[in-house]
Amino acid sequence: MASKVDPNITEKLRKLGAGDLNQCYHCGTCTATCPLSEDGVSFPRKVLRNLQLGLKDRLMESPEPWLCYYCGDCSEACPQNAQPGETVMAARRYLTSAYDWTGLSFKMYTSKAWEFGAILVLGLLVVLGFVFFHGPMTTELTPGGGVQLNVFAPAETIELLDWTMGGVLSIFLLSNLFRMVWKVLGEDRKKIPLKFYFTEILTLPAHFATQKRWKDCEKPGMHRKHMMLVFGYVTMFIMIFGFLKWFQTDEVHPVWHPQRLLGYLATAALLYVTVDMMISRRRKELQMHKFSHSTDWLFLILLFLTSLTGILVHFFRVGGLPMPTYIMYVIHMAILVPMLMIEVPFGKWSHLAYRPMVAYLHQVKKKANEAASSKK
Repeated sequence: MASKVDPNITEKLRKLGAGDLNQCYHCGTCTATCPLSEDGVSFPRKVLRNLQLGLKDRLMESPEPWLCYYCGDCSEACPQNAQPGETVMAARRYLTSAYDWTGLSFKMYTSKAWEFGAILVLGLLVVLGFVFFHGPMTTELTPGGGVQLNVFAPAETIELLDWTMGGVLSIFLLSNLFRMVWKVLGEDRKKIPLKFYFTEILTLPAHFATQKRWKDCEKPGMHRKHMMLVFGYVTMFIMIFGFLKWFQTDEVHPVWHPQRLLGYLATAALLYVTVDMMISRRRKELQMHKFSHSTDWLFLILLFLTSLTGILVHFFRVGGLPMPTYIMYVIHMAILVPMLMIEVPFGKWSHLAYRPMVAYLHQVKKKANEAASSKK
């Protein structure tokens, strides 16, 4: 099948953090080193070859960029210092922007002015929204001694705004995800029996919830940290979008209450992992953290600040400090909203949808091919 050639793809990848593709002469060391390489999935040699030839369509159909967990072994082993691991990461950023029909993703990845400008503008809009539409800033405490946060920012109103934001996010993310699915399946979508989409469906939540292939990367602690990270943000996401009235309450619950326990555990997980990863990126001791794109840092910083300001809101509220509670709540929302609106559909967070989906589609294709081979 013919594949369109994009002569500018190398330049685009360079802007997205790729290594020097001209240094790679396909000795195969990277593929031999990678613990995730298997039949039909060659890390990262196939990705580099498609990029060198400018084969955009084949790259967009390739599962490798998403099935790679970037342990860094390939870059350490490369005799030419071609940085294949970093190139695969750059290919993932490129694909995120290629699947995005708005064009915003590429602008965010290649322009710090666009990236930080979008976050600052959205944050400012959130602050202005509270300035003009907040409720009474009462200093009267609840019977339990807590701040009446729901008077200042009624949970019903915030919940409605959350659902509206979630709807907008879903439109962008799901439409981009559909484009990704269409490309990854390629011509195979016409040949795969429908039953395999159902028999392999559990692959999707399994990869989303566990990131289990980190175990195969043989990097001690990375799977545990990613599990903690997933637990932290999924828990907080569900609490915010599904149970805000239960979570944002003016009642001062005891420590053992499920609401507080979940909040404490999720916050502790997020703070620990984000700080640990930022320190590792700063020290550059691991190969996977020696080269950091600005979006890698922004992802960690925004997640850290969201977690920190969220727990401070809680401590100020239960501590009976009205003004610090109100101010910190506005700051928290001014960080949270841009993080979700920018990072989820257009930035690094999108891989939370793309990676498990590609793992699922890859498994569907694999089972369909095995069934077809057995009939021959």
